[in-house]
Amino acid sequence: MSFRTDILTWSKGDLMETYWKVFFKRQNCQTGWKIDLMTVFLNRSANKHGGYIGKGAWFKSRPRLPHGLHGIFISRYARIGEECWIYQNVTIGEVHGKAPVIGDHCLIGAGAVLVGDITIGDGARIGAGAVVRQDVPANATVLPGAPQIVLRTPRKDV
Repeated sequence: MSFRTDILTWSKGDLMETYWKVFFKRQNCQTGWKIDLMTVFLNRSANKHGGYIGKGAWFKSRPRLPHGLHGIFISRYARIGEECWIYQNVTIGEVHGKAPVIGDHCLIGAGAVLVGDITIGDGARIGAGAVVRQDVPANATVLPGAPQIVLRTPRKDV
């Protein structure tokens, strides 16, 4: 691979090895200024790739991101287990400073939203577009709700 190809691949977000190396160095670092310097690099890189991972977010191992960091928001309070698959446009958000704890070997589908002080059990699967606000047991599958049709009566005064 040429240098130009490497730069193009990295800038698209397909190759994030450097990002995760720095992320795990920061996660294990004790020196304040080093943490701040690595955080600047990580925030700029994540922003370039269209995502956000909070400074205090903790990962047991590198997550699998089939579509890169595109549209992924992970709260600084989130805890994510080993070998988790996270697809594009996923939000792992906080409510009152508490964020989800996600177990090992979970799959989170595209556009899913996980918020609040909840626990996602090991091996759970969250379907695309699902909104999760309560605990999910191990090896469970969460499906999004069925769409609802709301009929309105037309206004006569228009």
